[in-house]
Amino acid sequence: MEEKILRIKELISLLSEAGRAYYQESREIMSNYQYDQLYDELLALEAETGIILSQSPTQKVGYEVLSELPKEPHETPMLSLDKTKSVEDLAEWLGEQEGILSWKLDGLTIVLTYENGTLTKAVTRGNGEIGEVITNNAKVFSNIPLSIPYQGLLVLRGEAVIRYSDFERINQEIQEADAKYKNPRNLCSGSVRQLNSQITAQRNVNFKAFGLVKAEGVDFKNSRKEQFVWLASQGFEVVEYLTVTKESVAEAVWQFAEKIKDYDIPSDGLVLLFDDIAYGDSMGRTAKFPRNSIAFKWADEIRETHLKEIEWSASRTGLINPVAIFEPVELEGTTVSRASVHNISIMEALELGEGDVITVYKANMIIPQIADNLTRSNTVEIPKHCPVCGRDTEIRQVDEVRSLYCTNPDCQAKTIKRFTLFVSRDALNVDGLSEATLEKFIGAGFIHEFADIFHLDQHQEGIVEMEGFGQKSYDNLIASIKKASHTNLSRVIYSLGIAGIGLANAKVLCRKFRGDFDAMRHASLEELLEADGIGEVLAKAWVEYFENEENCRQVDRLLAELTLEKEETVSEEEAIFSGKTFVITGTLEHFSNRKELQSLIEAKGGKAAGSVSAKTSYLINNDTASNSSKNKKAKELGIPILSEQDFIRLLENENKQE
Repeated sequence: MEEKILRIKELISLLSEAGRAYYQESREIMSNYQYDQLYDELLALEAETGIILSQSPTQKVGYEVLSELPKEPHETPMLSLDKTKSVEDLAEWLGEQEGILSWKLDGLTIVLTYENGTLTKAVTRGNGEIGEVITNNAKVFSNIPLSIPYQGLLVLRGEAVIRYSDFERINQEIQEADAKYKNPRNLCSGSVRQLNSQITAQRNVNFKAFGLVKAEGVDFKNSRKEQFVWLASQGFEVVEYLTVTKESVAEAVWQFAEKIKDYDIPSDGLVLLFDDIAYGDSMGRTAKFPRNSIAFKWADEIRETHLKEIEWSASRTGLINPVAIFEPVELEGTTVSRASVHNISIMEALELGEGDVITVYKANMIIPQIADNLTRSNTVEIPKHCPVCGRDTEIRQVDEVRSLYCTNPDCQAKTIKRFTLFVSRDALNVDGLSEATLEKFIGAGFIHEFADIFHLDQHQEGIVEMEGFGQKSYDNLIASIKKASHTNLSRVIYSLGIAGIGLANAKVLCRKFRGDFDAMRHASLEELLEADGIGEVLAKAWVEYFENEENCRQVDRLLAELTLEKEETVSEEEAIFSGKTFVITGTLEHFSNRKELQSLIEAKGGKAAGSVSAKTSYLINNDTASNSSKNKKAKELGIPILSEQDFIRLLENENKQE
């Protein structure tokens, strides 16, 4: 069974990659014949094992949007665990019993219920008594079985987690991921508790089972380990574990400690559980903790160093965080030289001052923190002006926490999304400037407006010394900026972030005004409305942007940094597809890729869109008879579906009429 489950996961991965390449990237990594063979193999294995995982391409996912998450009480309370940092305490607690030692994952605890082999309910831990029902979201987790071979009533618990690698990859793409999404746990919590299950599906949430609550009629031989093995046989990914005794528990803890340095899943310790189910249950519980398990928290490696300064880092929420910069020390195998102090209350409690002797550690062996201040000079001054925009700051107190904020609603640190768009692929395309890096540079005062990006070489020393940077990263960044300074006008217009003006509309405006930016920026509402696809809302947004004198000054300073390549403009006679919108899908044979076909459409005055709507003029798909979602939508709306040959004939006919 284990080999079959592994094969199911392998097939899902292969088919998903092939589908992604075909539908999203316009490339083919396997033939239709190969795809169908693998698909049929997956169908057969799912039928044989009774296991269907949530990401299986054999399943049609229907996303749902809720107004709020319903709440539901747990059948039995979900208690916290008692904790220790001592391996000796673990051995003493275990006594003569065998135990199961596993990761204590740092995510969101979920309770799953299956009836007749089907997932029927998923509920968060909540406050331990009452949780939120997130069934629709759980069904789109990356690895949850939607169907299992066991047909009885099954209730189990596990942790929903987002891997560090996924966190780094997708954090930039999540619009809601503001200050509260500073780590994978917060991102996971926000993803699991979404009202729109489609958003959850995009975030690659994983589920790791760690406890079986109920499985009617199954004999587990009074063993928690047998429960783990059985859960794995049902298609669940079980938290990694080791069987231990009091003699071997120290060695097992050491093995986990060695792994955590490179472990991709957030963990804040270990859990030790009695293997003997009846014995563990007989221990009962206190008002706060069950007595059948205990948590182990890592003993922190602490180093002494000297505080050099407090750096004030502004964020997109207006919050200005104190960051401690100290003489570099080795912690848990890496060199660290900075740690967030989080807020003024913590900074004042530590009585920090330049030159103080402080002790530092890595929380959960990962995040640098200040443990204590041994000299407590208390000489740090709270800045009265924002380090980014120079405007006044104010201290706000929420409950018992005092924090520093910038009072300027137009502070550059608050407009991080504008800069993220500016450097994106379809805009100025500056490699090496992720949203996180931009936030660091803006927070450090290196960037105030778009033109400043082309003068980052003035801050070489500060950038090279930043965590995560070095000389090579700096050199690559400067080379990328130099390359980005050679661009075209449509990219520049899109990069400004004017509401509703995407790249396609930017190209329309460039064609309408023949690349004359001065005429474009001074155009009246009526003149803009003459451009194909520019309605009143977009025209008003354009006019309002350039009525702002500061916007105009910043655009002028930006243009002074750029070398604009001349774009070929289309005459009215050549714009044979003017007013027409095309959607391209499927594989291409005549054109090398979708980009080439899209460029031809735009060169003839048309627009290329990504989805079929009532505004679509033609859908281009070589498989005109397929039952794909785009074909179905086009047929419903009465939109012609063209093969490449049909499109070429249309192009030739329009050219002849011209």
